[in-house]
Amino acid sequence: MTATRIPAAASRSGMAAPAATARPPRIALVAGEASGDGLGAGLIEQLRQRYPDAEFAGIGGDAMRIAGCDTWFDASELALMGLAEILRHLPRLLKLRKAFRQRALEWQPDVFIGIDAPDFNLGVEKWLKQRGIRTVHYVSPSVWAWREKRAEKIGASADLVLCLFPMEPPIYARHGIDARFVGHPMADAIALESDREQARKALGIAADVPVLAVLPGSRLGEVSRLGPPFFAAARQLCETMEGLQLLVPAANAKCKAMIVEQLHAAALPSARVHLLEGRAREAMVAADVVLLASGTATLETMLVKRPMVVGYRVSELTYRIVSALGLLKVDRYALPNVLAGKDLAPELMQHDCTPEKLASAISQWFEHPDCVSGLQDDYLRLHHELRQDASARAAEAVAGLLQSSTAGRP
Repeated sequence: MTATRIPAAASRSGMAAPAATARPPRIALVAGEASGDGLGAGLIEQLRQRYPDAEFAGIGGDAMRIAGCDTWFDASELALMGLAEILRHLPRLLKLRKAFRQRALEWQPDVFIGIDAPDFNLGVEKWLKQRGIRTVHYVSPSVWAWREKRAEKIGASADLVLCLFPMEPPIYARHGIDARFVGHPMADAIALESDREQARKALGIAADVPVLAVLPGSRLGEVSRLGPPFFAAARQLCETMEGLQLLVPAANAKCKAMIVEQLHAAALPSARVHLLEGRAREAMVAADVVLLASGTATLETMLVKRPMVVGYRVSELTYRIVSALGLLKVDRYALPNVLAGKDLAPELMQHDCTPEKLASAISQWFEHPDCVSGLQDDYLRLHHELRQDASARAAEAVAGLLQSSTAGRP
């Protein structure tokens, strides 16, 4: 009957009242597409090892939800690419950003982590930082390729930048910004040696036939622009290479439907084509050569140690804007070439991305196996350089920021 009065009586007698229980750490995250969702999931798992009772909420996909994140919005709502596409969806994105940042402010996280998606996340980070919330940007935008002064803008938004590549922190250091190289989770996940024979067996491909993997992208915009020249190049190769087999992974159902139409238009012999639902990495490992869109897939192909030809086209509007403003500052685009500081893979961009040039570059790899062998030392060196247990290192960096954020908090 008198249990509820014990604290007051204890206080009057000089005994200390029980301290209020501190609330668990709160960490808000935003990931904008599948790769960011995977990074977020790995980071959540590592942070939970350090903070078992931590609460995670924000924008993410299936991987982050499985890891324990309460997703207020789905990551697919941010999966846009190219200036033209972003402009078309700008009103919706602005409405989403306003709703998210207000909810995040009300939730009062100890740290906010924006994972990639800089067009969305940097604005959210800056807004929350101005209101006293510590912020992290995970995955540096390509400051080595575009205007370096963007590093200052990123520093105004983020207290800490987590970088996947070793050439990035020195750029931020020139602008007095705390940036850490944590390595790339993909380099941790992929074995140093990939088993081509096993991959072919899993896909039902003979061990002794030439195989080309064709990956025109994971977004409809990419597939619409790259599918026609990629499959036209494959058609040319089928006419000159006896027994050539084509592995074509489709990222999702919509991409698959578009690819089916493109394969039909290219008049590729159906017996040569193996259209896959996902399984892109298996296709890369099984292949002798990979033809693919510029992007993260080039890093994946490097890590499975396969020669590649890289093509890319953006919308003509985006290309004209970038060209007119002189925004691009590099001669190399594909990540393996950038990391190596030399040309490991042919790059055929925009108006050079033609069936004839693509087919010619692919033929060189098939015709010169000695050049393929020469790649392996560079590939292995880069794999080791990126293999740093990235999720654990990222969590360690966030934990340091989190400790300073929660110091003195009830």
